[in-house]
Amino acid sequence: MKISVQWLNRHVDLTGISPEEIAEDLTIHTAEVEGVERFAPHLADVVVGHVIERVPHPDADRLSLCRVDVGEDEPLQIVCGAPNVRQGLKVAVGKVGTVLPGGLKLKKAKIRGVESRGMICSERELELGDDHSGIWELPEDATVGRPVDEALGLVDWVIEIDNKSLTHRPDLWGHRGIASEIAAIRGLELNPLDLTLPETGGGAPPSVRVETDGCSRYVALPIDGVRVERSPMWLRMLLLAVGQRPLDLLVDLSNFVMLDIAQPNHLFDRAKLGAEGIVVRRARDGETMRTLDGEERTFTPDDMLICSGDRPVAVAGVMGGEDSKVAPETTELLLEVASFHPTVVRRTAARLGLRTDASTRFEKSLDPTLPMKAAAHLVRTLRSIQPDVALPAPPGEDGQWSDPARTVSLRPDRVRRILGANVEDDRMEAILTSLGFRVDRGGETWTVHVPSARATKDVGIEEDLIEEIGRMVGYGNIEECALVTELVPAPRDERRSLVRTLTDRLSGPARFHEAQTHTFQSAELLESLGALDAPYVEVLNPQIEGLSRVRRHVLPSLLAVLEKNLRNREEVRLFEIGKGYHPEHGNERGEPREVHEVALLWAAPRTDANAPFDQATTARLQGVVEDAIRSCERAVGVWRAASEAECPSYAHPGRAMVLDGPEGGAPLAFLAPIEPGAARALGATGELDCEVAIARVSLDGLLAEPRVSRRYEPLPRFPGVKVDVALAVPDAMPAAEAVALIEKAAKGLAARVELFDLYRGENVAAGQKSLAYHVLLQSPSKTLTDGDVAKFLGRVERAAEAAGGTLRRQ
Repeated sequence: MKISVQWLNRHVDLTGISPEEIAEDLTIHTAEVEGVERFAPHLADVVVGHVIERVPHPDADRLSLCRVDVGEDEPLQIVCGAPNVRQGLKVAVGKVGTVLPGGLKLKKAKIRGVESRGMICSERELELGDDHSGIWELPEDATVGRPVDEALGLVDWVIEIDNKSLTHRPDLWGHRGIASEIAAIRGLELNPLDLTLPETGGGAPPSVRVETDGCSRYVALPIDGVRVERSPMWLRMLLLAVGQRPLDLLVDLSNFVMLDIAQPNHLFDRAKLGAEGIVVRRARDGETMRTLDGEERTFTPDDMLICSGDRPVAVAGVMGGEDSKVAPETTELLLEVASFHPTVVRRTAARLGLRTDASTRFEKSLDPTLPMKAAAHLVRTLRSIQPDVALPAPPGEDGQWSDPARTVSLRPDRVRRILGANVEDDRMEAILTSLGFRVDRGGETWTVHVPSARATKDVGIEEDLIEEIGRMVGYGNIEECALVTELVPAPRDERRSLVRTLTDRLSGPARFHEAQTHTFQSAELLESLGALDAPYVEVLNPQIEGLSRVRRHVLPSLLAVLEKNLRNREEVRLFEIGKGYHPEHGNERGEPREVHEVALLWAAPRTDANAPFDQATTARLQGVVEDAIRSCERAVGVWRAASEAECPSYAHPGRAMVLDGPEGGAPLAFLAPIEPGAARALGATGELDCEVAIARVSLDGLLAEPRVSRRYEPLPRFPGVKVDVALAVPDAMPAAEAVALIEKAAKGLAARVELFDLYRGENVAAGQKSLAYHVLLQSPSKTLTDGDVAKFLGRVERAAEAAGGTLRRQ
């Protein structure tokens, strides 16, 4: 938010205080200042000139040859094409060497054969407005030769405050609030501001009817005898300094009041409203209206409208309507000042993508006592410019509101204990009083009266008052002291430890890249993956268009970025640790159940059909998953075929596997190649032909498993014997069962069993598959002989036959 120092001076005398000092005060005591810059710095190089002679250009009908006094020894000869240039006029002159906005550096030039030594500027050329019909006419008393900003009192500095620092302070969204903070910090007096409504005529007040709880107070004030004209210079310059574009007096005054005391308002052309009066109601589904920006808007019952009778004329708290706006011929106004519910305004602004200065302020829970004060402020300021303005009737008002002012108990001893500073009682009272609180001192406990401007969202408990005292004392002024307390080791967060271990393992030895994707997913993505039928938490007003579903699992988020990553590299290895949300398993408060998981994606160029089994992408990803689980000091259980219910739509149903816990616990992991249809939808086929394997590891499942203590195993004393074993087993037998069969036959001598080949075809019976393993046999007490190996193979053969298979001898 931009704050004008000139504007602040209207509320508090800042003479002798530099903009940098003001910024430092605000940063230390109130809100972080992002920067300080001079308003329109180019005006310092543009000077006041006096046209002492103007004659027609000898060779151009539309040009004038001017002699302009700029306070130097000799007048400047300047060629000017403006129709309003004339002798005796005070003008803004850019001399040779002056750099104008946009980087234009003025030089001597010959225009139609006549030398011109400068430029007489229009407001548009100086970025002080849109008027370029002629040159800028300065007041007659402007001092020749002085910089324009000094001569006209336009020297200003703009302080930009971080909006995030003000979200809890609705009173600081206007210059009056910022000025009151500076006055409290500096011990200055705040200038009085008359916010009482002038006397009105005896006509009937406008009819106002509030039909929704989204509006707690609505004030409508009729104003007659206005003229739509250009705003005075002081008003235009203040608005320009804070980034507003001046339009006309009425619109500019509306913005001025909002930026001055933080209360949005709106002006209707009363002649364009019906006689039925103002109605504040919820919109009907599909109801439409054209807003001031020219857009046709469609509304839902969640939106709130201001209507003239039944006809919508404004979106409550957001923007007015095109059909009732102020026009050049307007003479009668209806001023709207209201208190709208922050959530209603925020949702409408977000859904429409129409975030305005008004909606931003309404979202902050504005003081409901402000509407009548803002109406008075606008009328009094308007009358200072157009004295003939009349109020034909009292304001109309409706709504259920109450003054939020409250009392909070404060214990001075507790203030000192919490802050760790010996703040005297008198100083506490002085601080609170300077901030607008009223203090009733009464022994050990005081009663502090919180004004309405601070009571809507900010100050409600004793700790809030302690914070007020602490920030005004200045935390940097409180002496540091050692904390006297018992040091207790922080409890171990097992989930955080798991996340750290998995991140280190996957991004280190496994060479995966960690991804950070959106928690929200689009319906288009989920539909392309065939996953849209599941229940999702839906986002009513997505910040990014289309991302309207909260993900159930992390894997689709990785699949969404697959194509983009494949365009930059042949092989993609991604993992993400995050949460999914299941609304169907929510708690009694309706909050969805959170599932914590690790999603892995490995996309690699498609391998040759004759390549070794262990080079398949899915098999390699299986090894990564098992290694990651072991790194967490958990035992790896047994893989099995995934059931239909366990297999998501984007996974290959015939090749999906689930890793159960070693003791029959909840599944720890899921592994599969991607389903071919999903691969095509994601651009992982055709030109970007590749194999894509996906996996999901349950952090919740790992946390439920007991830790496996690591034991030191000495190096073997006797050499091992490597044996290759090939088993022809039924297709339905999982590889893990074949491993268990081999380990049982080895009678404790199998140090390692590794699958290295999977084969179907010649010499293998129909309905069977061949699983080939490297087996390392090792005894802790002797060197194994050929006889020991033969006995082992015999036991394997008998076990394989009992399971419906055979030991392949060739």
